Amino acid sequence: MFVEMVEAAMKTAEPLRPTGVLQQNRVFLDFFWDLVKPDQEVRLKAVEDLVEHLKTGKNKDELEYTFKRLVDGLGHTRETARPGFSLALGQVLVAFEEIPLQSILDRVKQKHSLQAVKKKLAKNAMFGNLFGVLALHQSGRLFKEPQVVLACVQLLQSLSPHKQHLKDLPTKTIMDILTEIPEEVFEEVLLSALKSDLASAFNTPEQLQLLLVALQRFPQSLKPKNLKKLLGSATIIHADNVPRLIEVLKMAAHSVKKELILPAVALDLLKLSLKEDSFQLFWNKAVTEGMFKEPSGPTHYLSFRLLGSALPLLSLSQLKEVLSGEVMMHYGEHVVSAQKPDRFKLAPEMEKYVSDFLRDCQDSDKQLAVVVAFSSLTNNGYPVVPSVWKVVQHLQPAALQSYVAWLRSMFLQPQMTKLLDFSTRKQKDKQQVQPEMETPVSRLRKWLVARLCSIIDNHQVKKEETLIMDVARFVFFHAFFSTKKVSQDIKETQETLSVSLDDKTRGALVNSFFGLLTSLHRVPLCEGGSAASQKRVLGVTADGAMWIDHLAQYAHVLLNHPKHVQTSQPFTPEQRQAWDGMMESVTNLKKKAKKGATAESNAFQQLFLLLGMHLFKAPEELQDTMKDLQTCVDKAQEKKAKKRKKKQAAEQEEEPEWVEVMVDILLSLLSQPSRHIRLVCRTVFSSICPHLNLAALNAILDVLNPDKNSEENDAVVVTDDGDQTKQRKLEDDEEEEEETEDEESDGSDDDSEEEESDDAEMLEDEQEEQMEEEVVDQSFRLELMKVLQQQNALATEEDASSDEDLDDEAMMKLDQSLSALFSEQKKKIQAKKDEKAKLQKEKSLVLDFKIKVLDLLEVFVTRQASNPLVVSLVEPLLNVIDREMNSSSDQQSQDFLRRAADIFRNQLCRSKSYCRTAGDRQGELHDLLEKLMTKCQKLSDSSLSLYYFSACLYLVKLLRGALPAEAKEAQKPTGHNLPFMGQVDVERVTGVFREALVSFLSRRKSPLTSQMFTDLFNRFPVLCVNLLDTAVQHITSGIRDHQQGQACVLVLRGMQASEVRQLLSGAKWTALCQKVSEQLLGILAQADQIENKLVKEKMVKVLELCQFLIKTVHLQKLSVDLDSLQTTLQSLTSTAPLKNTGKLEDTYWAVMKLFGVMKPKVEKTKPDKEPEQKQALKKKKGFLPETKKRINRNKPALEPASDTAVPANKPGAEKGQAKKKHDKKSKQKRPAKGAGASESSPAKKSKTQSDSNPAKKKKRKKKPKQMKEGGQV
Repeated sequence: MFVEMVEAAMKTAEPLRPTGVLQQNRVFLDFFWDLVKPDQEVRLKAVEDLVEHLKTGKNKDELEYTFKRLVDGLGHTRETARPGFSLALGQVLVAFEEIPLQSILDRVKQKHSLQAVKKKLAKNAMFGNLFGVLALHQSGRLFKEPQVVLACVQLLQSLSPHKQHLKDLPTKTIMDILTEIPEEVFEEVLLSALKSDLASAFNTPEQLQLLLVALQRFPQSLKPKNLKKLLGSATIIHADNVPRLIEVLKMAAHSVKKELILPAVALDLLKLSLKEDSFQLFWNKAVTEGMFKEPSGPTHYLSFRLLGSALPLLSLSQLKEVLSGEVMMHYGEHVVSAQKPDRFKLAPEMEKYVSDFLRDCQDSDKQLAVVVAFSSLTNNGYPVVPSVWKVVQHLQPAALQSYVAWLRSMFLQPQMTKLLDFSTRKQKDKQQVQPEMETPVSRLRKWLVARLCSIIDNHQVKKEETLIMDVARFVFFHAFFSTKKVSQDIKETQETLSVSLDDKTRGALVNSFFGLLTSLHRVPLCEGGSAASQKRVLGVTADGAMWIDHLAQYAHVLLNHPKHVQTSQPFTPEQRQAWDGMMESVTNLKKKAKKGATAESNAFQQLFLLLGMHLFKAPEELQDTMKDLQTCVDKAQEKKAKKRKKKQAAEQEEEPEWVEVMVDILLSLLSQPSRHIRLVCRTVFSSICPHLNLAALNAILDVLNPDKNSEENDAVVVTDDGDQTKQRKLEDDEEEEEETEDEESDGSDDDSEEEESDDAEMLEDEQEEQMEEEVVDQSFRLELMKVLQQQNALATEEDASSDEDLDDEAMMKLDQSLSALFSEQKKKIQAKKDEKAKLQKEKSLVLDFKIKVLDLLEVFVTRQASNPLVVSLVEPLLNVIDREMNSSSDQQSQDFLRRAADIFRNQLCRSKSYCRTAGDRQGELHDLLEKLMTKCQKLSDSSLSLYYFSACLYLVKLLRGALPAEAKEAQKPTGHNLPFMGQVDVERVTGVFREALVSFLSRRKSPLTSQMFTDLFNRFPVLCVNLLDTAVQHITSGIRDHQQGQACVLVLRGMQASEVRQLLSGAKWTALCQKVSEQLLGILAQADQIENKLVKEKMVKVLELCQFLIKTVHLQKLSVDLDSLQTTLQSLTSTAPLKNTGKLEDTYWAVMKLFGVMKPKVEKTKPDKEPEQKQALKKKKGFLPETKKRINRNKPALEPASDTAVPANKPGAEKGQAKKKHDKKSKQKRPAKGAGASESSPAKKSKTQSDSNPAKKKKRKKKPKQMKEGGQV
């Protein structure tokens, strides 16, 4: 009877459920499982397949089951599953339009009723209703059934109070519905239902946004008179409504605090204010006055985001008004105060807003207004936006031209009143105590120059050549010249400075100009012009002339107008003569280049012009360099014109070659901290590489030679001199940045935080000093003892007096003495620190200079790989690598080492082009080979030894030279050309490598590796043939198993080489195979135990060699006796078992297979302990496998004792042993049925008590089946 009642209740609860639905095919049911999966692609595919299946099947039962499953899934516990069910339901409704939406809505209400659901499932029911409405909305048929629309809106209104779970999703869904229904439906059906929500629009941001959407969508239904009935005012943006709007905006700002976005209601209000012509009221009252009453936080960020979003919507006049108001001022304060790493920064978002506006806006006037406004937002004269601002790349050409003109005019005549300048509270307090060292005008000018140069440096900015040249001339003129009198020929003299330049500003201009030179050196060729059709080049104008050449011509014009302009550092007659000589040389080089343009002439022009421009910066330092360069060029041209006729011997002895002087000039220039100089030096050096002699190359190598202290000191001096300029530049830049950062950090209101951080830093510094001073200075201790003894303040063991016995005068004297002593000690410690920092700086300077010098070596090796002078680089580079691998491991040293190693291995040793004629240097090369190989064997590091061994192989390659002509024609060397070794002394070189091979195979710790000799064998087969006998001998005579195995590897690699087989054809090859067989026989006879890992590895290599030898003998049918070898191999399994040795066993049977002996097959038999297993499976339920037990392995006798102590009639004891440790608490409450077991073994009472819980017994019922063999107790 009870069963019938339950069935009847189920039928009444689900009247529409068809019979037999659950017996659907597996494919159909899998669609619903896929809808739950987290992968979005899988869910979308399931929706498509489900709709297609229902369309093709046309099964009513399946359709009914689909609706039930989808409606049930709308409130799924898994968050990712709900959208899948909602989307599927919407798509099914789209496919089956005959299904009324009201029926689906009724299903949703019935299934997910908030009144009938339990409290724990209320959240799922809420989401079920929400996603049900979304599914109806996605069907696209909602507007066709007005009553369903009304029911959906009412359902969503009932869900709106549950913001804890749904947030503002119901209101957003109502907005989405409003965007699709016609105005008639809204006016007839929804207006009355939404009247309460619309009337309370100023209560929450969601309700206000709902009103704004309705206003935008249905303006006729919500006319001003209707609004007045709802809100009390005909417009929303009204003076009376401003306080309520402010509160709504504040709530909206706090609601998106975590999302970091602009609330949609704020942007909609902005658009409405523009539509109602009340933008000024909204911006000034609601935003400017309302949002900034609170401290810095979400309301401020809402205003800033609203400012960025408003840029595309405002007119030109509105843009100027907004960008010069209080909101911009507050934004500047935010940027300044947000410099700390733990502060939120909105500047990247604002940059994105500005960039999007400039990219999409085609109005040049609006673009100019925006960039000028942001450039005018300054903190004590320094703009808050960075000088390198990528947004300028979107400026139209007209806007860019106007913007550059504004930057220049602000530099010439700074109008500080037109800037939106501000100072933080802390900055104002600091200015009252101590005036600023730098004026706002100077700070502004530094930024303006940097912005001008960044525009030129940004290749994405669309600019013309005239604009580039105007900026370059402007910066150059004000960096080195000043106007005395206006000249019609010089445009820059017509623009006067309202405030004269100070030294810091001029220094910033100088640095910016040389940075601009680097940018001009990399400027791509503009479209059009005579040079546009040529190969793509950088650093030239459309007429083919270099940018620096145009600037030099402009500088020459300025120098020729002394009445109108004057230089900041007037030239002496000698310096002016050097400049005129430079210009004359450049003119001559241009004339010669017209006859036949060469890279050499262009390189010399660049170097001349570069030195000429640097002459304005440091005339005294570069005056002599200019003269030397002039002499070098003259000699080079003279030498070329006379076709390298030799001069008199006396002149050659007295004066160095021009190329040597040129290298010295380049080395001195490389000490300058200029990237442009580095690029030009590289270009010039590539031009003079063909003329390089040994003395010039040695001048470069002396810089890298770590053994020559004098040269290294010279390098330090040169680099340090150059670094002074670099340091001055860096200091200027750092001062500018530090001052900006200091002032920006001053804008922070968290004074206490700054003080706490400063205190923490001071404590850390003091702790570091204490750690450094742990080692007590003995001299300081003696001085301290003397001071104390003089004042009788030192207590002894006999006299336990203290400082209390001293009078006030004595105490004062003691304090003064101690103060002087400790002050002197502190000075000594600081002097040590300064000395250490100085040494570290000098080391850094030297390494930086050496890295630049490596540029020259890389160019020489790349361009002149076949030059015999390349050989001179081998040993110095090895010394550099050796020195750096054993020195400090800081990042700069590692970069230097990595660069030197790359040049040596990849550019030098592995180069395809090399010197193929050793000439008269063969003796020197052989000596160098012996020297390097000897040192290679004495090293302790294999990685360093690899470089030396590679150098030896490179020297052998040089000595061998090129192959004969007939070998070049063939793709591979023929057998006739294999013995060719050029000028290699084969016997001597073989002796060198044989000694190394013997050292490798007879020393316990050798830096050499088998891979080194393998490379030797592959590259030089002749040497391989000569060394094979040595390797064969060490198969048995190697000092250890590892060396014996490596000997087998070398012999195998050598015999596998086809070139070696060609050289050892006939009787020699047979004799070699016989020797190898004998050695293998000897080493196999020694094998008795193969348990050690090294022995196994050796035996694998021995057997691999055996395999190759046997194959070779059988294939070539050589007369080599292999019977004894076969006998030894067969007996190997008895003397040294090979079972379960992996690769060793497989290799052994592969060798035996060559003799016709196959590996015996192992018959698979069932284990003997199967009956025991069955018996174990029949054990009672409480049995625990032995692998699961905790056994005291040190006392095995206790186990049978515990078994015998358990009576046979007490099964509870056996069951108790199966209990786990975590059942201990429950056992204390149960009756102890296994009392006998507990009494017999009191030490294990907690583990042997029985368990009477049948449920737990059932859970452990199948555990004995998992027992392994031998698992019985």
